[in-house]
Amino acid sequence: MNPIKTDHAPGAIGPYSQAVKTTGLVFVSGQLPIDPATGEMPADIKSQTRQSLTNAEAILNAAGTGMDRVLKTTVFLADINDFAAMNEVYGTFFIDGAYPARSAVQVAAIPKGALVEIEMIAEA
Repeated sequence: MNPIKTDHAPGAIGPYSQAVKTTGLVFVSGQLPIDPATGEMPADIKSQTRQSLTNAEAILNAAGTGMDRVLKTTVFLADINDFAAMNEVYGTFFIDGAYPARSAVQVAAIPKGALVEIEMIAEA
């Protein structure tokens, strides 16, 4: 197992890695919508979704892979009513309809009061 770390995404806020790379796969930890340059979170679900995916993409790039190699995502929403708005932004991160498998669920709470958190599994 090889831990992945980049300054282009927020650092872990606990005892975990931004991602780990193993033979053939990269597991990206759930990404909050924190801008790594400012430490701030956008206010609305679309901007938060964009930031979470941008953070995950930066981690994938640091691992030597990219969004085109994502196999599975899990999207955690504070409010399932934000699903359509999240989905609109989410779709722009994947090229030519090559969408990964995905689960999207509402949870009771997300760390730091975020509206969304996204984790990924990708081919290395």
